[in-house]
Amino acid sequence: MAVGDVETRIMWKMWFPIVINAIMSIIAYVITVKLIPKLKDMFIKANLFGIDMSKRTSEKVPEAIGVVSGCMFLVTMFLFIPIPFGSSLFNGDFPHDEFVELIAALLSICCMLLLGFADDVLDLRWRHKLLLPTIASLPLLMVYYVNFNSTTIIVPKPLRELFGFSVNLGVLYYIYMGMLAVFCTNAINILAGINGLEVGQSIVIAISIAIFNFIELTGSQWKAHQFSLYFMLPFIATSGALLKHNWYPSKVFVGDTFCYISGMTFAVVGILGHFIPCPRHRLPKFNSRTDKLQISTTSFRYSEMSILGKICVKLFRTLRLIQWHENKDYVLTNNFTLINLVLLYMGPLHEAKLTSYLIRFQIFCTILAFIIRYPMAHLFYDINT
Repeated sequence: MAVGDVETRIMWKMWFPIVINAIMSIIAYVITVKLIPKLKDMFIKANLFGIDMSKRTSEKVPEAIGVVSGCMFLVTMFLFIPIPFGSSLFNGDFPHDEFVELIAALLSICCMLLLGFADDVLDLRWRHKLLLPTIASLPLLMVYYVNFNSTTIIVPKPLRELFGFSVNLGVLYYIYMGMLAVFCTNAINILAGINGLEVGQSIVIAISIAIFNFIELTGSQWKAHQFSLYFMLPFIATSGALLKHNWYPSKVFVGDTFCYISGMTFAVVGILGHFIPCPRHRLPKFNSRTDKLQISTTSFRYSEMSILGKICVKLFRTLRLIQWHENKDYVLTNNFTLINLVLLYMGPLHEAKLTSYLIRFQIFCTILAFIIRYPMAHLFYDINT
């Protein structure tokens, strides 16, 4: 076979599934946008609703609508399964390892959709929120072990005199990947509470991953990034449809279901794509007179804090990350969340403006990550990792 024919075959194998995936994602967006309003009353009748505490009205808003976009995401992925593997059925070179990766990834995401919806309905405790993502990530870890089992990391240049060029982490690498699933699901959830923020930040992260994948498609590891795009494009589409209804003023709430499924989706592409006590979330305080959000506060006894806690609080005060009012018995300070930190520096803000600021910050962090990944990579590694 001529070189040109080989290159054409590779390009076809690379781009054809992605193009089909993109078309299916657009269709999923249209269906999800139309489906959500039709299901709102069903959720309210099932007592799955909440009251927006940052609004003057007490209108019932359907909760856990993330299950709708999550189901559409999974349906799109299920229908897409034959596309990248169809031709291999007739050529006799079926890629069983890639097929198992895709099925295991969808199994983990499906588990998190179920567990997230269970959390919205049953209001699970925080220890369950830490345990369940770990269990749901086990199919991913098993597939990674069978197909790759690579636990060696390249050490950055400044540390190579101490640790050498590479270090084999062994079982610690799998512990890290299990913790990654826990982190991703709860990281989406912890920056939440105002209209459009959970979905908005997730879309920014997903778009940044997709951009990274498209850039890396020209490299030797294009299959891993193609695999990631299979998930990111439908996720962006269905999440975009959800954001249309969740943006200020929100007509639906996404619930923990969306946080779970989005976090696990990012964990999937991080683990199988090969690039890679929990505090309660505290809402800002809504001022109904000004229709703005302001910092929420908490109080505690300083004398009852641990030594580590006192050191952290002292550091926060030095860096002016918190307000601090102290009397004889109690300390009053703002809740330690990014939302309250923005309000601390910017002052009271309207909810829509606060969401815009936080999503812009997410975009800034994404740009910074790309700067570290490309222009600055040579400072830490000898090769393009």
